[in-house]
Amino acid sequence: MKIRAHLFALVLGLAGALLFTATATAAEVRVMISGGLTAAFDALAPVFEKQTGNKVVVAYGPSMGTTSNAIPVRLDRGEPADVLIMVGYALNDLAKKGKVVAGSEVELVKSAIGVAVKAGAPKPDISTADAVKRALLAAKSVAYSDSASGVYVQNEMFRKLGIEEEMKGKARMIPATPVGEIVASGEAELGFQQISELKPVAGIDIVGQLPDPLQKITVFSAGIATGASEPAAGKALIKFLASPEARDEIVKSGLDPIAVAATHW
Repeated sequence: MKIRAHLFALVLGLAGALLFTATATAAEVRVMISGGLTAAFDALAPVFEKQTGNKVVVAYGPSMGTTSNAIPVRLDRGEPADVLIMVGYALNDLAKKGKVVAGSEVELVKSAIGVAVKAGAPKPDISTADAVKRALLAAKSVAYSDSASGVYVQNEMFRKLGIEEEMKGKARMIPATPVGEIVASGEAELGFQQISELKPVAGIDIVGQLPDPLQKITVFSAGIATGASEPAAGKALIKFLASPEARDEIVKSGLDPIAVAATHW
């Protein structure tokens, strides 16, 4: 009996020690993330938390722009972050400014631009560049984001189609608010944004992706923020997002995963 009681006490002690160690080593990983990866990330973060015991704290905002929740603006005002997940070239710009740990950047996904209309509205033909041009000219109002896809639509796509002047007055950039919500409310007939950002919005129908001659693929990347308090846990999170385990959820959200070489880690 004494031996059994002694063994039971040892087991309890070991379990307590393991629990204490797990609690003591659990990290709070602070993530700033832009819209393109948000739907997939929100589904994957709880899986990462369950596997590691770490807690993920998320701040959402565009990769660029001057709105108060834009990631560069958040960093400028001193908000803490361990991991930044955003448009690749915007992350590279932050790295040049010393706000991302050199060499920590990982390309995670490719994202295509899509077109949306209000749910139940007629879907225009967007199968060719000429068809998209006709749809834009016929629309009374057009909306696009203030992030990568919208910057392209405004500064490049309209010019490619030769309709810059015609779009003035009826096409507008939407700061911060998802473009799908503007379309769902009836404020715009046509909406342009990353497919992954349109999919979670209720009240719209996604017509499809822009045709190849007009398409602009955006790469979303992750990196460790300079001054991160939990860089190791942050790196583990990035590794998880780049792993085969995360692939199905990423594809379901409308994104194309980028294979990451094991040597990166």
